[in-house]
Amino acid sequence: MTEKQTWSQRFESALHPAIARFNASISFDIELIEYDITGSQAHAKMLAHTGIISPEEGEQLVTGLEQVRQEYRQRKFQPGIDAEDVHFAVEKRLTEIVGDVGKKLHTARSRNDQVGTDTRLYLRDQIQQIRQYLREFQTVLLDIAEQHVETLIPGYTHLQRAQPLSLAHHLLAYFQMAQRDWERLEDVCSRVNISPLGCGALAGTTFPIDRHYTAELLKFDRVYANSLDGVSDRDFAIEFLCAASLIMVHLSRLSEEVILWSSEEFRFITLKDSCATGSSIMPQKKNPDVPELVRGKTGRVFGHLQAMLVIMKGLPLAYNKDLQEDKEGIFDSVNTVKACLEAMTILLREGLEFRTQRLAQAVTEDFSNATDVADYLAARGVPFREAYNLVGKVVKTSMAAGKLLKDLQLEEWQQLHPVFAADIYEAISPRQVVSARNSYGGTGFAQVRQALITARTNISN
Repeated sequence: MTEKQTWSQRFESALHPAIARFNASISFDIELIEYDITGSQAHAKMLAHTGIISPEEGEQLVTGLEQVRQEYRQRKFQPGIDAEDVHFAVEKRLTEIVGDVGKKLHTARSRNDQVGTDTRLYLRDQIQQIRQYLREFQTVLLDIAEQHVETLIPGYTHLQRAQPLSLAHHLLAYFQMAQRDWERLEDVCSRVNISPLGCGALAGTTFPIDRHYTAELLKFDRVYANSLDGVSDRDFAIEFLCAASLIMVHLSRLSEEVILWSSEEFRFITLKDSCATGSSIMPQKKNPDVPELVRGKTGRVFGHLQAMLVIMKGLPLAYNKDLQEDKEGIFDSVNTVKACLEAMTILLREGLEFRTQRLAQAVTEDFSNATDVADYLAARGVPFREAYNLVGKVVKTSMAAGKLLKDLQLEEWQQLHPVFAADIYEAISPRQVVSARNSYGGTGFAQVRQALITARTNISN
């Protein structure tokens, strides 16, 4: 049998060893130790500030907790399964250091509001780190885009050739996705940054605590207005996992394109040796492992979001042990998102190269300029729907003849409609097709250059 725990005087015997292992969270919630210490220091200061303990006792607790922090950083304090969780581990070590005054730390506090505080402090910190990773990802997208404003790439809908694009415009679409992710995390953080400390187990406390004082010390924006809600709320965790899932959606979409672009069928990019691997039996292979792993790891984060929703959906108020299951999913999602952002940033910066000659060829070998023929007619007074139908017919006959639109003779154009003139060839050249789309947010070169300036300004503020 294991040693009886702090709470176990109510019980005749200790937990069965297997149940103790099953019940313990120290193997993963040790991740919270520094946040637990920081929160406990604020709580100790508040106890002294309100006169619940003496100033000398408060100072002893704060100093002792700092020693626990340093011992952990120096790997001198490494609690095991007998500690049950990070909160008991810290309190036990603190009491060994400062003596019986350490037993006063838990006055006017429960593990329920304590773990809620720790988790929020952790997540607030990690959100800012993820936002920095997003900025680095956006920066490399801009760096590449600025080199390829006038590089053309086929644009697709339904994975069918649609219209040619500026490659910079294509990359800027991912910049905008990442910008929404950056902003979304800021919004999530406003609901992460609410203090549950002082809510107690569920009903508050009889001690004259000052919750606003601890919130100010810990730089929380405000405190929970309802103690039941404070200890049982995990909306902030679900919101974070939603935001993390969307980051992974965007990385996965880019990953899928990189995988396609690197294939022999597309040949739009070359993968460099630093970010690709080979086959164990096929010497000619170069595999896009980074984007494939990102695409695969996306499912992990989705799974953690679904798990968190399922955990919460049936919990009565207030705290339930089920909530112990929130941490591993949060920790893993944080680590996965950071690792994937870092890997994709490295891949873009130094692991691939666009094959500009192949891209230039690709935009000349399809009918993606058909819409521009219809626009040409519409600009000369032909109703667009009539123009659309006329161009549909010429595409059909051209395909049957094995020709592209650029291969048609002027006489053939004029048989289609008399308004066609020699300038049709310039109008349907890929570069003009892209340049002409100069509406706000479009792929026209002038619009893309302005979008790059705006984007660079946004991330530098």
